[in-house]
Amino acid sequence: MPINTDEPAYEPRRISMGLRIANLVAILVPFAGLIAGGILIWPFGFGWLYIALLIGGYLTTGIGITAGFHRFFTHKSFETNRVVVFILGVMGSMAVEGPLLNWVATHRCHHQHSDCEEDPHSPHAHGNGLWDMFRGIWHAQMGWIINHKAPNFTRYVPDLQKDRMLRFIHVTFPLWVAVGLLFPAVLGGVITLSWTGALLGFLWGGLIRVFFVHHVTWSVNSVCHIWGRQPYDCHDESRNNAICGVLALGEGWHNNHHAFPTSAKHGLRWWQFDMSWLFIKTLILLRLARNPRIPSLERQRAAMRT
Repeated sequence: MPINTDEPAYEPRRISMGLRIANLVAILVPFAGLIAGGILIWPFGFGWLYIALLIGGYLTTGIGITAGFHRFFTHKSFETNRVVVFILGVMGSMAVEGPLLNWVATHRCHHQHSDCEEDPHSPHAHGNGLWDMFRGIWHAQMGWIINHKAPNFTRYVPDLQKDRMLRFIHVTFPLWVAVGLLFPAVLGGVITLSWTGALLGFLWGGLIRVFFVHHVTWSVNSVCHIWGRQPYDCHDESRNNAICGVLALGEGWHNNHHAFPTSAKHGLRWWQFDMSWLFIKTLILLRLARNPRIPSLERQRAAMRT
């Protein structure tokens, strides 16, 4: 991807405790509301079927974002066949995080300007006051979707624009959103033979699943640029966060990723659980993917902070 050589060098920031606490509140309160909603609705028919629809939908669409939109389409970290490419594009679209070309262009822009002024979703560079801290967290978590300008496709995704199938997945984004919402409703209705089952399937496998995937994905934008360790010198505030590493299917090993953006494997240590890499590795074992990019131990050692 293009590099802007005129961009000023990144200067590391000292992240204040106020910013850390404000970010923690912004992350935990919505999850607390989600848990409370689950407890309250349980007596009215919520059960293991809807847990299965929620988890199944989360893993399917989450992998579509992490292994599909992110590692394959954005960073070309492995190769696969056209059928798998189409399926990954559909799975990622059902996560309702925006059409394919928009998602990839925005993320490539993030890497080019990470934690600098033109970064579309950095929690930094919004000021030093308490209100500024909350503004930065809101911006990184979800505000950037409202305020961010449309990415320049010609600059950031000329490779994807040339592919007719990918353009089709992009323009049919509303169709895949509808499929992702309606499928768990149909499944819940058929299994329970009731309209109540269909409604609860739509609620938990559809709407709440979308909320959960969104919140975890966006937490990588905010949490993983505020909380965590920085074993590699990436000239930005990207950090490894173990909680996000698990919940975000491997994306929370964010400092590793910024050090080696094209790596198909983000959990570079044996204890860094990376569900998305396990998915890619399974595709490789089934001969549905090939040539994964993984940095050598020599490159990893060379990039370590001194």
